[in-house]
Amino acid sequence: MMLSTSMVPILRLSLALLALAFTAVPLLAQQSSDPSQPSAQQPQVAPDEIIAVPNRPTIASTAEAVQRGVLEVEYGFEGGDGHQNINGLVKFGIFQNLELRFANNPFQRDDGVSGTGDSAAGFKWRFLRQSEGWRPTMSFLYAGVIPTANHGLGFQASGHAFQLLVSKDLGKHHFDFNEGIQLVGRPEPGASGFDRNYFTALSYSHPIRGKWGFTAEIAGYSWTNQENPATMTLLFAPTYSPVPRLVLDAGAYVAAYGNLPRVTFFFGATWAISDLYRAARH
Repeated sequence: MMLSTSMVPILRLSLALLALAFTAVPLLAQQSSDPSQPSAQQPQVAPDEIIAVPNRPTIASTAEAVQRGVLEVEYGFEGGDGHQNINGLVKFGIFQNLELRFANNPFQRDDGVSGTGDSAAGFKWRFLRQSEGWRPTMSFLYAGVIPTANHGLGFQASGHAFQLLVSKDLGKHHFDFNEGIQLVGRPEPGASGFDRNYFTALSYSHPIRGKWGFTAEIAGYSWTNQENPATMTLLFAPTYSPVPRLVLDAGAYVAAYGNLPRVTFFFGATWAISDLYRAARH
């Protein structure tokens, strides 16, 4: 399979960062060998307590899944020059390793045009759990794009996204790596088939102090078509978790290149609402 020339810088940079991250494994693993130290993603809580598993604020998705029976929502707002939206994601742990997902932008504004954005429905299947050694958590994610956007926003056509998700805790250092392909339908009258792009992301998170944490990311999409050229973003954000089931975030991402605002600011929250299976038993 031939890669577009616009994807090469994204792929080279992301793989270089991934290699750099795992070069540090022998040093960081010394921290993770102590079972008394909680990981960055899984704080020490009671066995039956609900813990939020946020995908936001990064573009990358964690390979970890929400707990079985738990209904969890993520909503946020982002705004930059000529671009604003409210974005949401609803997740449900139907089984221990299978998460159902529905994403939607109930509000979107681009270049003065306001309306609703596209939606997506799919699942995340966790097929490998991390060990105390080198083995990471790995999942497969699928999302089917539903063209719910109006006023010319969104892709204006159905599509599909397939991603491999890799996550690893090394002591209090947490890494997420995503690699995927997106098939974008062609909205022109009489057009058939799909345009495609490739997605790569590497994110890092670490607790700072108490209930505060920090996350950073580099992510990019390859060239899709004339209306959607390649993009690359750099993201930085603090996070705050007042209780294990709620995580708040705020920050910004900078466009390294592509048709994006130079700086986009955001804030949002991830809330694990309830264990529906436990509630049904009572």
